[in-house]
Amino acid sequence: MRLNQVTVTVRDADNAVSFYETLGLRLIVKSDHYARFLCPDGDGTFSIHVTDAPIDRSTVVYFECEDLDSTVRLLKSSGLVFESDPKDQPWLWREAYLCDPSGNRICLFYGGKNRIDPPWRIPESRDNK
Repeated sequence: MRLNQVTVTVRDADNAVSFYETLGLRLIVKSDHYARFLCPDGDGTFSIHVTDAPIDRSTVVYFECEDLDSTVRLLKSSGLVFESDPKDQPWLWREAYLCDPSGNRICLFYGGKNRIDPPWRIPESRDNK
């Protein structure tokens, strides 16, 4: 099994499509209430679905970037506003946060080998990498 598709709810499809395209995702499906994107690296997909229900800000969507600092600079020059600039975290990831137009929290990060294999990884899980 592999995780491939995540969907978040949004208020306005057009604004959300513009935002996620600015992030670098490629639009592959679009209707009035739904859009699906292909992530720029690999074959993972991400989608949006329009709703009138409250947006749950407790969920954070993470997109990993090989060169996080350059990516954030480029996105800022494209007009995106970040809640926080890239910062090294105690869990050995470097992270920067922003929100999409509906308020969904997005973390752009670089975890490198520590994403899957941090120093505190459960020892018995190393047998099944």
